[in-house]
Amino acid sequence: MSLNQFYGHEPGELAALDRTCLWHPFTQMAEYEPLVIVAGEGNYLVDAAGRRYLDGCASLWCNLHGHRRAELDRAVAEQLGRIAHSTLLGLSSPPAVELARRLVDLSPGDLNHAFFSDDGSTAVEAAIKIALQYHQQKPTPEPERTLYLSLANAYHGDTVGSVSVGGIDLFHAKYRPLLFQVGHVPTPWCYRCPLGLDREKCGLACADEMDRAVDAQAGQLAAFIIEPLVQGAAGMITQPEGYLRRVRAACDRAGCLMIADEVATGFGRTGSMFACEQEAVVPDLMCLAKGITGGYLPLAATLAREEVYAAFLGKRAERRTFFHGHTYTGNALAAAAGVASLEIFSAERVIENLPAKIERLGFALEKLRDRPHVGDIRRRGLMVGIELVADRASKREYAYAEAIGDRVCAAVRKRGLILRPLGDVIVLMPPLSITPEEIDFLVRATGEAIGEVTE
Repeated sequence: MSLNQFYGHEPGELAALDRTCLWHPFTQMAEYEPLVIVAGEGNYLVDAAGRRYLDGCASLWCNLHGHRRAELDRAVAEQLGRIAHSTLLGLSSPPAVELARRLVDLSPGDLNHAFFSDDGSTAVEAAIKIALQYHQQKPTPEPERTLYLSLANAYHGDTVGSVSVGGIDLFHAKYRPLLFQVGHVPTPWCYRCPLGLDREKCGLACADEMDRAVDAQAGQLAAFIIEPLVQGAAGMITQPEGYLRRVRAACDRAGCLMIADEVATGFGRTGSMFACEQEAVVPDLMCLAKGITGGYLPLAATLAREEVYAAFLGKRAERRTFFHGHTYTGNALAAAAGVASLEIFSAERVIENLPAKIERLGFALEKLRDRPHVGDIRRRGLMVGIELVADRASKREYAYAEAIGDRVCAAVRKRGLILRPLGDVIVLMPPLSITPEEIDFLVRATGEAIGEVTE
């Protein structure tokens, strides 16, 4: 397809049709100006006018190895030559089997069974339902365990169940009449500590609060769900060392399941294949999506420990089956892309090569810390949040209507970089394939745009 014409439309016509026909997610359409992406080349996106942009948000945190990777293209094309989709409801397919095998081999502990779905929200939705049903069917049933705990400011997706365990009012408040009740514990957010304490002296007081909340409801809890190490959509909030281990210990003490939402943190984003590994934690259920196919096709997985899976086994007449699924669960094209992505991890030693990139990114970011409106820079691996504030001394936030984050991300486009903010937190989450020179450009362009908008 020519870069001058797409489906019979010129570039200018595409933008007009976009405004007329499309409704974009998380986008105020009354103020939206279309930027139509027509191609990808390595770590870059190409728009309808032929302009190139570094993909600084990895196409919403999912692209790992760059665009148009020959290995991924070939895997999808070869599978397309066989079959695009059948179903996993009572049938199977080689790519789904192989991807499940590789995922359970890579995952920590005895997370031995993969339940496929379509995206992060559905992976969490499955985990929530599995946890509830598990307590009804385990060897010593406890059907009274129907409560869930999560962190304040949590984001686990946009379906009703995943919104219920969320806690971001901007995204979730309007839907409260639809939601089931969930308890929230203070977010371990050192920059804006909900307990008003200083990290150097607090003794991990937020974990103490979490312990008390878990213990108070121990006999009723079905599960505690957490994004390990980093709360992504909350603003790249990084957890203090040891907090995740405390959550695992609290769940063990209470007899409830621990659900690790690794949708954003999985597949190398924090520097290890899965974030849980960094604190030697094995969750009972682990939710994966985004990077699972290298950013090529929608796919998700909910991994379950052997004990959890076993509670669903029995004779048909016992009705212990997990009555849940999706039409495109384990889609063959997506699973083939997932297998190819994991082969790239192995062949190119992606995880082993991340420390040098992480170090370079950290060094580059230090140059932004003294800017007058940079309040905090939070980073874990290649996940970065730069929080912009109206006043550094008081940590006073900008007014929502000022849209500072949006304006900074508009300013970086002029410099050949695509970013997407979380409010006034500028998120940097490039593909794992980013080069050292591209890391320098990513941070330099971001710093220039911050200066242009705030100074």
